[in-house]
Amino acid sequence: MKFLDLLKPEAVKVITAASSKKRLMHDVAELVAQAYDLQAEAVVEALMERESLGPTGVGHGVALPHARLPGLDSVIGAFLLLEKPIPFDAVDRQPVDVVFALFAPEEAGVEHLKALALVSRSLRDQSLCRKLRANHDAATLFAILTESESEQAA
Repeated sequence: MKFLDLLKPEAVKVITAASSKKRLMHDVAELVAQAYDLQAEAVVEALMERESLGPTGVGHGVALPHARLPGLDSVIGAFLLLEKPIPFDAVDRQPVDVVFALFAPEEAGVEHLKALALVSRSLRDQSLCRKLRANHDAATLFAILTESESEQAA
């Protein structure tokens, strides 16, 4: 599995001002709804339900919100870079500015876990995160995310 399997250019965005975790979840939902032709309300509800089980802030300014959604055929993703980090109840209590949201079909098993592992492993790479944080253009961010895996394959 690769980022190109999960992410489309329309699902990458820079957010200039997210005021709270809840507002960020709405921003994620709006982006996902537009990029993948889904209902924003259903996306927000699924994200908030998952978040109530435990925060998805994994540390070092990174959050991986994820949820299962009815009607999906495959695992999809969205990437957001926040210009101003926000509190996110992360495991290390650091504010979050790098967000990769994943959505899987309700019956997805191993594909969902593979996608989470790919994103988690990639965003643990501090040099990748530095590159992402240094760029505030959605097309460049998409290129950075998808370019890193083509270099690994070479």
